[in-house]
Amino acid sequence: MERTIYREIKATPSVWMVAILLGAFVGAAGLSVLTIEHHGHIITGMNNQIVWGLPHVFAIFLIVAASGALNVASIASVFGKKAYKPMSRFSALLSIALLLGGLSVLVLDLGRPDRLLIAMTSYNFTSIFAWNMILYNGFFVIVGFYLAVQMITGLSAKMVKMAGLAAFIWRLALTTGTGSIFGWLVARPGYDAAIMAPLFIVMSFAFGLAFFLLTTLVLFKLSDREFGDVLLKRMGSLLGVFVAAVLYFTAIQHLTNIYATEHAGVERFFLREGGIYTTLFWLVQVLIGGLIPMALVFLRPSRQSTIWASILVIIGGLAQVYVIVIGGQAYPLEIFPGYEVLEGFNEGMVNSYTPSLYELALGLGGVAVTLLAAGVGVKILRVLPTNLSDANVPADS
Repeated sequence: MERTIYREIKATPSVWMVAILLGAFVGAAGLSVLTIEHHGHIITGMNNQIVWGLPHVFAIFLIVAASGALNVASIASVFGKKAYKPMSRFSALLSIALLLGGLSVLVLDLGRPDRLLIAMTSYNFTSIFAWNMILYNGFFVIVGFYLAVQMITGLSAKMVKMAGLAAFIWRLALTTGTGSIFGWLVARPGYDAAIMAPLFIVMSFAFGLAFFLLTTLVLFKLSDREFGDVLLKRMGSLLGVFVAAVLYFTAIQHLTNIYATEHAGVERFFLREGGIYTTLFWLVQVLIGGLIPMALVFLRPSRQSTIWASILVIIGGLAQVYVIVIGGQAYPLEIFPGYEVLEGFNEGMVNSYTPSLYELALGLGGVAVTLLAAGVGVKILRVLPTNLSDANVPADS
């Protein structure tokens, strides 16, 4: 084994082409924001019933994945697995970039990004949203400190482990807070579930690791660096375990709701009668994003299987967040339990929603911001190892 060497990536023509492409997506997102700001949200697919649209799906996915992208660094520092240590610096950097991309979509979609300073300085501690502002800001500080500690030479392994432990605990708190936004909204039958917090934690493990694998492989390809098959297949197996955990907690969530009579209606909506939401749940979330990736990494473990499994997990993850966020709003609110409303405004009706191109551009812009931030980071910081070949990775797991 050679000593792990970290080097910045060079600005090759291929790197510039990718950067220009990502910049185009960011520019399209900016134009969409300006257009929506001028005309109002009426030009999007959102309405009075569905106020969190496709941009929120992308934002929540990126925020959840930010926590999971830190998995690799946590496994190395907190749990002492040497095979993951060479990737721990980039793991921390990518987690910061993911949170930055997710929050940029979230802020720009709310309609008044200029009021962000008020949200950051005036807290209503009876609101879970205020708690999340603290968790998000704290994540930047703690993970940034963790990254700096890893890059400073001469510090003891104990210091790195303590910083990694703090980041590990904070990331669990962050994902718990994000899941609790939905779990504590008891007015909506599609959200009201205490299991939302642990479900979001295991979702972060799967989504973040899949995003980390794909981003790392692309950067290694662009900079002509080697990523060994043995380590990649090992991480693919870990991804399969996380996907299985997501399916398990999802099953527990729906079985619990089926058992509770008050949630029988929303379960019929999600599992049988929800149209596009039922299709997304069974076909995309469960089959494409769950069962097929597990079959790929466990039955036919290979480099290609891990790559395809990562792609499918991201597709299934976006579908899962879409079903939770949009589907939970589409199912009608029960304003007066036990009573029939004879006249009202859309009471008892399934709310319709069709995403617009403006929303899609904004969401994809958030992904582009994440990738650009990660790319700039590996260009100016020594966080990416030069060699992860099989011969240069420790044999222990």
